[in-house]
Amino acid sequence: MLGLSPEQLAVALVAALAAAFVRGLAGFGMAILLVPVLGLAIPPTEAVVTANWLGIFIGLVGLRAMLGASERSAFVIGGLAMVATPLGVWLLSVTDPALARLLIALVALVAFALVLLPKRPDGHRPSGIETGGTGIACGVLTGFAGMPGVPVVPFYLRRQLAPQLARASMMTIFLATSVAGVSSAMALQVATWRELLLASLLFPAVLAGNWLGNKAFGKVSDAAWRTFVGLVLGLSALAALWRLVQA
Repeated sequence: MLGLSPEQLAVALVAALAAAFVRGLAGFGMAILLVPVLGLAIPPTEAVVTANWLGIFIGLVGLRAMLGASERSAFVIGGLAMVATPLGVWLLSVTDPALARLLIALVALVAFALVLLPKRPDGHRPSGIETGGTGIACGVLTGFAGMPGVPVVPFYLRRQLAPQLARASMMTIFLATSVAGVSSAMALQVATWRELLLASLLFPAVLAGNWLGNKAFGKVSDAAWRTFVGLVLGLSALAALWRLVQA
């Protein structure tokens, strides 16, 4: 089916379920976990586009509540990211697949390292340069790796924000970047209908995983949530490197 063996399809479904659970609980992480797995079965470009389609599908679930709970910076970052995404798609289209897999694994490592940096003091308000730079970096990494969370997660998690606010803001940005990623890939003729079909096939698993993650989110403390977010980034970075070695 879609060029995948039954074993590859089973792995993709399990990965989609697990990645969506993380997304529902942490507010991010679906692409970081899913793209490296899909990238072993299909070309990295197709893996990124498939992840972006899934980001659109799941981002539309509970859209009104998500937008209403987001910080205003999310709309600035999301808008800039949409403008910068085509650059990332173009870079991916001209990069050798083996090198792209290596760079995507390194992206996951960078995300983990950034979250380990010291937290900002109470009341810290990001400057316009910091917010703008986050938006541009987010867009480039959306197009190239399907991983907009690398600059976005540290932007929110290093500040003293309530988990609900940080989570909703990140989800708003990731919906915008998913739309931009798919649109750019289509405009540059990088995407095909194959990715849409694969995303449609994986979406029930994503929907179930996201629902379970949402249920779990309401039952964890602030400290536990932040710890989980850090662990997700660390484990995803290690997993990406391990998959790269095995490929």
